[in-house]
Amino acid sequence: MTEEVGMYSVWAMPPPERREEFVKVLNELRSEFGGPSFEPHVTVVGVQKLTKAQACANLEAACRAVAPYTCGLNQVACGTYVLVHPTPEVMQANVLAKRCFGISENPVESYMPHMSLVYGNLSDDEKEKAKVQAQAKFHNLISNKKFQVSSLCLYSTDPEDKSLTSWQKVAECNLKSCSEK
Repeated sequence: MTEEVGMYSVWAMPPPERREEFVKVLNELRSEFGGPSFEPHVTVVGVQKLTKAQACANLEAACRAVAPYTCGLNQVACGTYVLVHPTPEVMQANVLAKRCFGISENPVESYMPHMSLVYGNLSDDEKEKAKVQAQAKFHNLISNKKFQVSSLCLYSTDPEDKSLTSWQKVAECNLKSCSEK
């Protein structure tokens, strides 16, 4: 019997002591603009179609390849996300993790590290309003703030599930170890 294939993404998460700060921002914007609830994260590897065993093995390999690094938040862009400084460490984490997932570098598809603030189908006017609100209300929280990435998380992320209710953490790996959730 073959294992079922699922959709998996790799995320860098803010550490627990910083998580609540980001959750507050996400919840306030969601209450204003709607959309589903989700964990604050920076996507390192986008959605990949794999078995759970393959995804976990690839995550373990990525965690052996990627050293801890710092994510620095830069500025609110288009109202739905905050850009992450594309430092050599951040960009290298993406390249190494993609390699472990068997993804070849495609120069046309450049990595734009960011932390989403709200998901949903916002009009251009709503995106601009969200951008202004996020910049004004949360400037000190999200602008020029850094957090240490010491682990990567594997999430089941079916892109067809617009409610995100099926999105779940599958595994989290530190530098040399991995444990399924």
